Amino acid sequence: MAWLMRWRPVTVGPETAVAPDERLSWPQTAALGVQHVIAMFGATVLAPLLMGFDPNVAVLMSGVGTLLFFFLVGGRVPSYLGSSFAFIGVVIAATGYGGSGPNPNLAVALGGIVACGVLYTLIGLVVSASGSGWVEKLMPPVVTGAVVAVIGLNLAAVPIKNMAPTPFDAWMQGATFLSVALVAVFARGMLQRLLILAGLIQASLIYALLTNGFGLGKPIDLSAVIAAPWFGLPHFQMPVFEGQAMLMIAPVALILVAENLGHLKAVGAMTGRDMSPYLGRAFIGDGLATIVSGASGGTGVTTYAENIGVMAATRIYSTAVFVVAALMALLLGFSPKFGALIQAIPLAVMGGVSIVVFGLIAVAGARIWVDNRVDFRDPRNLMVAAITLIIGTGDYTLKLGAFTLGGIGTATFGAILLQALLARARPARDTPSAM
Repeated sequence: MAWLMRWRPVTVGPETAVAPDERLSWPQTAALGVQHVIAMFGATVLAPLLMGFDPNVAVLMSGVGTLLFFFLVGGRVPSYLGSSFAFIGVVIAATGYGGSGPNPNLAVALGGIVACGVLYTLIGLVVSASGSGWVEKLMPPVVTGAVVAVIGLNLAAVPIKNMAPTPFDAWMQGATFLSVALVAVFARGMLQRLLILAGLIQASLIYALLTNGFGLGKPIDLSAVIAAPWFGLPHFQMPVFEGQAMLMIAPVALILVAENLGHLKAVGAMTGRDMSPYLGRAFIGDGLATIVSGASGGTGVTTYAENIGVMAATRIYSTAVFVVAALMALLLGFSPKFGALIQAIPLAVMGGVSIVVFGLIAVAGARIWVDNRVDFRDPRNLMVAAITLIIGTGDYTLKLGAFTLGGIGTATFGAILLQALLARARPARDTPSAM
């Protein structure tokens, strides 16, 4: 076990950073683990609900995936793996999911997620054998920024068209994203970092007051929460491997590569340590975690920006914290009462939260451009970004026989191919500018 890092106990002041190979006392580490569970909670639960998956399985698999990732990188890369939003569009397209309740074609989606994990793992093996330079050349910041932005923009219609069946629900969506915005702007400290969770709770209370109290809409029903046991097995499900669904979902691996690459660079910048040597193993860990999750009934997983944000705020990068957080997620996954509580959240409230989350994803793509100083005076960058955003947002779909490639897939492959093609050309002296 020499390859697995051991933590060195340290005692630090409030302004001192804690390195990945260090840890605070175990009680402090446990408290920090709870914080990371809360940080990942909203998105990890929201993604499976939007696809009709069991949130208990998703939370459980996030813990399993994080532990698997930890062992694959030898405990040297602080990261939490949670439900990936990159799968939502292709899973909905592959299964015809209507946006409410369990997904009747879940098994078909799981087969595609497993196929994606296999492709992702193969990419990781190639990177481990050949180095990471070709990945960074294939996916420069103009490409990764555009792909990440498209994920959010492509999903915009899901909450607006499918999660507000009545005028009252549409108003409640507005109340929900306003609640989240107010928390983001006026709250302070850890409450501000938990803006999604805090806004969701606030909006749910408003919804309960208006429906259960004044009868304006469908009331919240907590009978299933009361009846559910505290501990029990989640609803595992086996995948079904269908060719078309696999071809639609497997290309998401390229999006996960772009996300993981960006996250490792962010962690490396924060810790002052070069994470490039672990890139291949990080891809393999994420890929294997996606395979295990898909084979069990869970969503595909990815490294989480939410938890990277917590590290940036606390300056505590100890990987021991993520082991604790993963173990806590395992406990939550085995609680049917927790799952019933999540299912009781009103659809309109989830829709309002989704609007915020998808918007934040889109803005995160733009932030990649800003942080990396992408030059949009260069027509090559301008064309890659412009075309990618529109074909992704408009859900530009290509069909060849039984094979269908939807908006996020065409945007991802299109961005990579456009970049490879246009990078060979010399930019003109007079470059066009965005109007």
